[in-house]
Amino acid sequence: MNICEICRKSSSSVSQVQAQATEAMTEPAYTIPVFRERTAEGTEEYQRVATNVGKGLTVIQEELRRMRIATKVQVDSLAIQREVKDMMAKRVDYLDEIPKMPDFVVALRPHTVWEKTPVKLFCTVQGNPRPIVKWYKGGVPVDPLSIPGKYKIENKYGVHSLIISRCVVSDTAEYSAVATNPHGTATSKATVTVKRASGAGESCHLGLVPHLTEIHPSKLEVTLLDRFSVSFGVEGSSTSLVCSMVVVPDLPNIPPLAQWYRDDKLLKPSKLVEMTVGGGVARLTLPHLAKDDEGLYTLRIFTKDGTAEHSAYLFVSDAAPSTAGAPGAPMSVKAYDINSDYVLVAWKPPNTVNEAAITGYFVDRCEAGSDKWVQCNDAPVKICKYPVHGLSLGHSYHFRVRAVNSAGISRPSRKSEKVTALDAAESERLQGTEEGVPSAPGQVIATRNTKSSVFVQWEAPKHLKNLIGYYIDGRVVGAKEWFPCNHKPFKHTRFVVHGLIPGETYAFRVQAVNLFGLSEESQESSPIAVEPALATPSAPFGITMLSCDGSSITLAWRSPKHCGGSKVNAYYIDKRNADTLVWKEVNLTGVTERICTVDNLTEGTFYEFKVQAANMAGVGVPSAPSAPMKCEAWTMEEPGPAYDLSFSEVRSHSLVILWKAPVYTGASAVTGYFVDMAKKGSSEFVTLNQEAVSHRYLQVTSLEEGETYVFRVRSVNGSGVGKPSQLSEPVCAKALAGTKEIVAGVDEETGDVFLSLEACEICETSKFVWSKNYKPIGDCPRVAVTAKGRTSRLTFSNPDKDDLGRYSVVVTDTDGVSASHTLTEDALNTMLELSYAIRHPIVPLKHGLNYEVLEKGHVRFWLQAVKLSPSVSYRFIVNDKEVTSGEGHKISHDVATGIIQMTVDHFTRANEGTYTVQIHDGKAKTQSSLVLVGDVFKVALKEAEFQRKEHIRKQGPHFSEYLYFTVTEDCTVMLACKMANVKKETTFHWYKEDDEIVPETPPNVMSGACALPIPLFSRKDQGIFKAVLSDDRGKDTSHFDVSGQVFDDIISAIAKIAGASASDLVLQCTPEGIRLQCYMKYYTEEMKTVWKHKESKIASSEKMRIGGTAEMAWMQICDPSDKEKGHYSIEISDGVQTHTRTFDLSGQAYTDAYEEYLRLKAAAFAEKNRGRVVGGLPDVVTIMEEKSLSLTCTVWGEPTPEVTWFKNEQEVASTEHTKVTFDGGKFASLVINKVTPDDSGKYSINVRNKYGGEFVEITVSVYRHGEKIPEPKLGHPKTPAATPAATPAATPVPPKSPAPPSKTPTPTPSKSQTPAPSIKSPTPASTPASTPAPKSPTPAPKSPTPAPKSPTPAPKSPTPTPSRGVKSPTPPRFMKSPTPPRK
Repeated sequence: MNICEICRKSSSSVSQVQAQATEAMTEPAYTIPVFRERTAEGTEEYQRVATNVGKGLTVIQEELRRMRIATKVQVDSLAIQREVKDMMAKRVDYLDEIPKMPDFVVALRPHTVWEKTPVKLFCTVQGNPRPIVKWYKGGVPVDPLSIPGKYKIENKYGVHSLIISRCVVSDTAEYSAVATNPHGTATSKATVTVKRASGAGESCHLGLVPHLTEIHPSKLEVTLLDRFSVSFGVEGSSTSLVCSMVVVPDLPNIPPLAQWYRDDKLLKPSKLVEMTVGGGVARLTLPHLAKDDEGLYTLRIFTKDGTAEHSAYLFVSDAAPSTAGAPGAPMSVKAYDINSDYVLVAWKPPNTVNEAAITGYFVDRCEAGSDKWVQCNDAPVKICKYPVHGLSLGHSYHFRVRAVNSAGISRPSRKSEKVTALDAAESERLQGTEEGVPSAPGQVIATRNTKSSVFVQWEAPKHLKNLIGYYIDGRVVGAKEWFPCNHKPFKHTRFVVHGLIPGETYAFRVQAVNLFGLSEESQESSPIAVEPALATPSAPFGITMLSCDGSSITLAWRSPKHCGGSKVNAYYIDKRNADTLVWKEVNLTGVTERICTVDNLTEGTFYEFKVQAANMAGVGVPSAPSAPMKCEAWTMEEPGPAYDLSFSEVRSHSLVILWKAPVYTGASAVTGYFVDMAKKGSSEFVTLNQEAVSHRYLQVTSLEEGETYVFRVRSVNGSGVGKPSQLSEPVCAKALAGTKEIVAGVDEETGDVFLSLEACEICETSKFVWSKNYKPIGDCPRVAVTAKGRTSRLTFSNPDKDDLGRYSVVVTDTDGVSASHTLTEDALNTMLELSYAIRHPIVPLKHGLNYEVLEKGHVRFWLQAVKLSPSVSYRFIVNDKEVTSGEGHKISHDVATGIIQMTVDHFTRANEGTYTVQIHDGKAKTQSSLVLVGDVFKVALKEAEFQRKEHIRKQGPHFSEYLYFTVTEDCTVMLACKMANVKKETTFHWYKEDDEIVPETPPNVMSGACALPIPLFSRKDQGIFKAVLSDDRGKDTSHFDVSGQVFDDIISAIAKIAGASASDLVLQCTPEGIRLQCYMKYYTEEMKTVWKHKESKIASSEKMRIGGTAEMAWMQICDPSDKEKGHYSIEISDGVQTHTRTFDLSGQAYTDAYEEYLRLKAAAFAEKNRGRVVGGLPDVVTIMEEKSLSLTCTVWGEPTPEVTWFKNEQEVASTEHTKVTFDGGKFASLVINKVTPDDSGKYSINVRNKYGGEFVEITVSVYRHGEKIPEPKLGHPKTPAATPAATPAATPVPPKSPAPPSKTPTPTPSKSQTPAPSIKSPTPASTPASTPAPKSPTPAPKSPTPAPKSPTPAPKSPTPTPSRGVKSPTPPRFMKSPTPPRK
C-alpha cells in the first residue's frame, strides 16, 4: 500500500463531509439533467427518478448528514463512557477514601481538521477530591463568552470536552486541559491543526485574520467565484478589488452584507474608499492610491452558514520622485495630544533601499477648506514627530509631511484627518518615550510559498524601542541592487513577498522602524528559489463518459488546476448509485492515466462519480460529483466524444488545440475531426475547419487579443458526425509575460543542428516535453534532448528529410509555457551546410598531443579526436623523421574513442625533441605537436626513470604505502606503513634522525603493516623518521618528516579527538587565584587552544596564566577581582571544527570561589611565615658527664618567632648551669655546662609566632666516665611538629571522617627560605599540610582542617603554655598546622 492510499483512507471521512458541503454550496438541488429531455425513454426515466428521489433530496441529504454527525458523536461518547467505566471498575474501593492528586486517565489527542469544520477535544481525569478542569489555548484561558458560539465546554460523566465550532486557520494552536485539586495539578496537551484548501488566501500566513466581533444573521447562500488576486499599484493611481459571487436567492433589493478590512481594521466608505455590492459582484475602489493603502484586504460576506471570506495583498509603490534620488513620501500622518494651540504630529518613515539616507522632515499644515499649505518648521526635524504650535482655537487643520535627503525633497504624504484645536480633552496621546532606533532584526528565513511568491519570517529585534513595523528588501542572487518588498511598515514578523520571477533565486533582509528611523539591516537570508510550496493537488474536474457497454462505463477527467508543487502520480475514483448517498471505492490502487473503466455496473442504473488526485504530499480533495450517468450500452454508429482537450502555444491572436481520440469509434474507424469555437458565455459555436482534419490538433488563428474562448471537438467516421466533446476550459488569447519562441541553429563547436527554447518560467518539477507533429518524441535515436536551467535543446543526430515537420515543446507544471517551430527543407539545408563547414575543415580534437609515463618507464604519446572514421590515416613524426611501429615503438588507434597513440619502450636522452601527429580523415585533416626539450624533457625523463626504478623496487620487499600517521582514540600518534612482497626473512627497522628505535613490540612484517606508537606527542617528537625494509632480494626505505605542515596536521588530528573528549570546565581554587580546568584525553600546548572571557581572547599574563598538563588545560585568574567576573570559555580547534566548553563565573559561583581563594591564600601565607626549626638539631645526643652540651639550631619565621626550651615538658629557665640564648632572631641555643646524669631526658624546643610554630624533641643521654657508651635509643625520629601559635600544648585530634585531600597543595617555602639541612644532624623541612578544597567553590569551613594521615596522639602531660603566647594572637582554626606525631 503506497502513501497515497494511506492518506486517502485517513482522510476519507473528512473528504466526504467536505464534498457534501461543497455540493450543497455549488450545485443546484437536482435540477432536470439535460440528457433526460432528449428521448421519450429518457423522459420516462426522469419521471421515475423525480417520483422517488425528487421529494426534497436536499432536505434528506442535510438530515442524513446531521444524523451521521450526531450518531458519530453519540458513538464516541458511549465508547468513552464505556472505557471510563471499565477503567473505574478496576479501582479498589478503598482508594475513594484516599486523597489523590489529579491524573489523566484518557489524555487529549491531537487533531487535524479542515477549515469550517468542528473539532471536539475530550479527556478523562481522576483525583480525590474531584478535580476542576480549565481549558487553555496557547497558554491563554479559553473564554466561551468572548466569542459567542465559538467554544462550548462540557463535563458529563467525568468526561471533560472542549468543542470548537467552524474552525478557522487561526484556531491552529496547542490546547491544554489543566486539572486542579488541593493535592496538586495535572496537565494534558494536544495540538489542533486547521488546514485550508489549496488556493485559499494568505491572511492565515500573515496573522491578519479580522476578528469576528458581530454576527449578522443571513438567509442567503453565497458562493465566491472569481476572486481578486494580489495587486500592485502606484501612488496617485487608482485600483479596484472585485469579487464575483453567486447569491441564492438573488434578491436585487436585498444584497448580502459585505465588510471590507485593511489588515485587521474595518473600512468605512469615504472619499478615499468606495464600496459597492450588487449584481453578483462586491467591489472596493481606491480612487487615489497612497502608501497608506498598502496592506492585506479581506472581504467578509455574511451567509446562511456563517461567513464567506477572501484575502489578498495590495502593494503600493512610490511614484516617480520629482528629483532623481529623492526619498519616497512618508505615510500614516496622525495628530496626537490635541490642545487649543498645540498638536503633536507623528508619521511613519519611508523605506530607503537605494536612495541616500533621510536627513530630516518638513511638516506642513493647512486650514480645512483651504488649499494653502504652510511649512511649520524652518529646519528639517530628524525624528518622525513634531510639535506644531500657533494654532487658532476652534480652527480645523490638515497636516502633511515631506522627507528630505541629500538629493532633494520627496512628494508630500497623504494629508491627515481633520484636526480641530480645542482645549485639552481626552485626545489620543503618542505612546513611548524611549529614544533611538530599534536594534536590527534577528535571523531571516525564507521558505517556498507559490511559484511567484516567498514566505519570509524573522526574529524580532532584542530592543524594540516602541517599534512601528518592518521593511523587507529583496535582491536577485548575484545582483547588487536591492528592491523594496513593502512600502508601508508591516507590524508582524512574517510576510509574503509577491511579484517574484518564477524559478529565480532571491535573498532577503529586514529593517525595523520606529519614530526615530530605520534600524541597521538584518543579515541576509539564505538564497531561495521561487517555487510553489508542496501541497496536495486540487480537485480534478470535467468528469465525462467516453463509452458504455451496459456493464461498464469508461470515464475521463481533467487534471487538477494546481498540482501542489509535485507531480500528480495517482487518481482514485469513487462511485455511487444516483438514488443513494453512499460512496464506494472503485480502485484501491491509484491509476496513473486520466481515464478509467468502471466495471460491474447494473444496466439501466444511473451512477455518479468523483475523482481524487494524489501526489507526494498525499491525496487531495475530491472533485464535485459528476452528472448522473446511465449505464446503457452505446449502439449508435457515429463515434463517441473526443476528450482531454488542451491548449498549447497560446498567443495574442492564435493557439493550438489538442485532443485525444474517442474511446467509442462507432460502426467504423474515425476518419477526422471538426473543431467548434465560441466566445465564453455564448452558445453560438463556429466550426473552424470546413473539412475534417485527420490529425488530433488544430492551429486556431485570427483570435481577438484578451478575449476568452471555449472549444469542442466532434469526431467523424463513415456513418457521420458523432456527439461533441465536453466543452474545454475557457482560454484567454493572451501570451504569458516573457514568452519566447523556439530557436533553430547549429552548434558552433560540434556542428550539431538543434532546436532550443528558453522558458519564461519554470519550477523544480517542470520537464520539457518535445513533440513532432504533436506526437511525443520520447526515446528516439534520431534526436537527443538536454536541459540546462530554463533552456532545453533538441539536437538532431543525423538530420535529413525524414526530420522535417512541426516540432513543439511544452514545459510541464507551468501556466502553459509552450512553443512550436516548423522545420522546412530550405532551413534544414542551410543549417546542414553550416554544420558541414564546422565539422569538416579540420578534425576536431578533444585533446591535443600529450604524453604520460607508464609503468616500467614506458612513455605513451597520445591525442584524442572528437570523432574518427574507420578510414582515418595518420603518422608520427619525431624530429622531422617519421616513426613507424616496430622495435621500441608501438603505434595504434581506436575509432570508438578517437584515440591515436604511440608507446616508447626505452625513453632516454636520445628521445628529446619535437613530436608531431598528422591526421587525415576524409576531407578533414589536422596535426598536433608536442615539444619535449629542455626542462620539459628533463621532467619527463626523470619521471620515466623513476617509474623504471619503481618497477625494479617492487621486485623485492617494498612499501605499498609509505609512512603516514594516524591518531588513536587515546591520542597516541601512530606512524604506520604497509608492505608488500615480503617473507619471513625480511627485516624491518625504525629510525629517528639515524638513531634506531626499538619498539616494545617487535614489528611483524608478515602482517603486511607496521606501526610505531608515539605517546604524549609534542614538539620534542619533531624530526625525520625512517622505516627500512630489507632481505636478500633488496631494500626499501620510507622517510617521514614530522615537522612543518605534517606536524600541524598531527596536532590538528589530536585536537579533534581531545576536543571531542573535553569535559565541562571545572572550577578549582588555589592560593594564587581561581583556576578553570578542562580535562581531556590528552593536552599539549601545541594544540590550537583559545581561552575567552566575555567573547574576548585571553592572552597569558601575570594576571591570567594559561597552562596545562597531559590530562588537562587550565587557566588561572591570579588575585581575582570583580572585573574577572563573567562568562569564560575554552575553544579547541582542529582546523575544521571548534570544540567549546564554557563556565559562568558570576553570581554565587564567583562569590563562593572568591571566598575559597581568600581562605587558601590566608592558609598558604600562614604556612609560609609560621615559626619553624630549619636545621641544626640532632635526634639523640649521648654525652659524658662533666662535658658541656650545646644544642644549637637555626629558626625562621616572619615575624621573628618566640623560642622556648623544655626539659621533660617543663620550661627551661636560663641559669649558670643551663644557659638559653636567642641571637639575632635566627640562632637559638641551649648550653648545659658540665652535664650530670640528672641532665638526661627529653628536651624540646617550641618555635612559634602568630601564624603558628613547631615543636622539636631531642633525647639527651649522659653517661659516667668509664661507662660503656650506651647505644642511642630512638624513641621517635626527629620530626618538626607544627603547633598552633597560642596553644603549643594542644594537639589537634583528627576527625572521624577526614575530608578528601586537596588537588592543589599549599606551596612550601622556597629554597631560599629553607636552608639545606646538615648531613650530620638531618632536620628535614616541615612538609606543609594539604588543605582540602571542594570541587566547587564553597565558603571557608568553620570546622578545623583535618589532620594528616598519621595524626599525632595527645601527649601524656600537657605542655605548659608560656605567658608569651598571650602576645601572639591565635590564628583562625583553619590556619592551624597539625603537630607531628610523638612517641
